[in-house]
Order: sequence, then structure tokens, then C-alpha cells
Amino acid sequence: MANSSPSLRRAALLVSAVAALGLTTACGGGSGTVSSPQTQSGTAAPAGGDTTADGSGTPAATSSGTGSTTGSAPAASGSSTSSSSGSGGSSGSGGSGGSGGTSTNSGTPSSSRCHTSELSAKVGGNDPGAGQENFPIVLTNASGRTCTVRGYPGAAFASASGAQLGPDPQRATGTTVTTVTLKPGQSAWAGLSFSNPEISGAKTATPATLVVTPPDEKDPLKVKWTNGTVPVSGNASSVRLSVFSAGTGA
Repeated sequence: MANSSPSLRRAALLVSAVAALGLTTACGGGSGTVSSPQTQSGTAAPAGGDTTADGSGTPAATSSGTGSTTGSAPAASGSSTSSSSGSGGSSGSGGSGGSGGTSTNSGTPSSSRCHTSELSAKVGGNDPGAGQENFPIVLTNASGRTCTVRGYPGAAFASASGAQLGPDPQRATGTTVTTVTLKPGQSAWAGLSFSNPEISGAKTATPATLVVTPPDEKDPLKVKWTNGTVPVSGNASSVRLSVFSAGTGA
């Protein structure tokens, strides 16, 4: 028995070594994917601990977020640059908008047409001659600005009820049309003339007012008529108007 004991011990050690070797082999078989990792769906990194998601060498996102942060840093820097550039563009746009500071009225004349509301009207005294009755229609600038009149007035005799008496006046020909500039208080006049009814034999009426419309205006001015009868129909009943000239016609 004493001689068999060493043999038994050697046999026992051999069995233990074989068992240990088998255990090591079994453990190695359980981790055989280490050398050939495969991506598993739903994981932050591939099985086996590979740090690339597709073998391209691009870092994959990890649960710590390190890969994500590293990848986003350049993008953030680029975004900042773009924003700054965009701001500069906005500033440039503001510079263009600054051109609006140039006055759009720089070429506008200081005077413009006199409006009805800026004028007063009257009829001057008669200046008869050669069977004609001649009256100046005077418009005076009653405003605080300089304005202009140009051309013929509108005019019509009217009764107390406002009805027009006689036909519309005719415009005299052969006169030169000019622009008359009126400073505050200055006047322009246009001639109103007709044949003396006592000489022409025209039918007459006595107007209550002369309705005067300034050139290029629609609103009229009413002037009390105190110069007797005027022709309204029949022979030589026409009333004529001339263009405006500077002054009062007196």
C-alpha cells in the first residue's frame, strides 16, 4: 500500500490537471465572439467591447455620451460661426435700409398748385370799351405758403337759388398760358368779358353770384355779383374768359 500511494497521488494530480484544462477550454468557448464582434440591435456598443459601430473606425455613441459630445463640438463651433456671419448679413441689410434716410422730397418744388381752400376771390371794377364789359376775376393767396395758378378759371353766373344763368363761358383764344406764382397775399387775375346787352340786344338776367372755380380744382368760390344785368341768351350772349396773369387787373 505504501508503494501505491505515490502512484495514486500522481493519478489524482493528473485527473485534476485534466479537469482544470477542460474548464479552461469551456470558458474560452463561451467568449468566442471576442475576435469577431457582431453588432447587436439596441446596444450602445457592439458585443465584445468593440468601440466602432461598423468597423469604419468612427467612434460609436456610448452610454456615457462621450462620443456624442465629441462629435457635436465641431458642429457647435460651426453653428456659432454661421450665426455670426448671419448677424453680419443682417447688419449689412440694415446698412442698405439706411438709404431710406435720403429725403424723397429733395426734388420736389417748394410751391405747388393753389387749392380752392387756400384762395379768396373777388370781381374787380368794370373796364368797358368798344361795346364790351370787362371785369377781372381776382384770386388771392390766403394761405401761409407759396402756390401757383395756371390757365383759365371756371365761371358761371347763378341765381339766388343757385341755378346757372346762361350758357357756359367760352375761352378766349390767342393768349399765352403761363404759371403764376403767388406768395401769401399775392393775386392773379383772369378777364371776364361780354358784349353790352343794351347794344347787342341779348336777353338778360341779373345774377346773385358769380361762381368761380380755380384752375384744376373742383370746389368753387362764390362771389357776390353787384354789376347789374348780364347776357343769358340771344345774339352776342357769349361770355368769354382769359387766362390768369399776375396782379389784380386794376
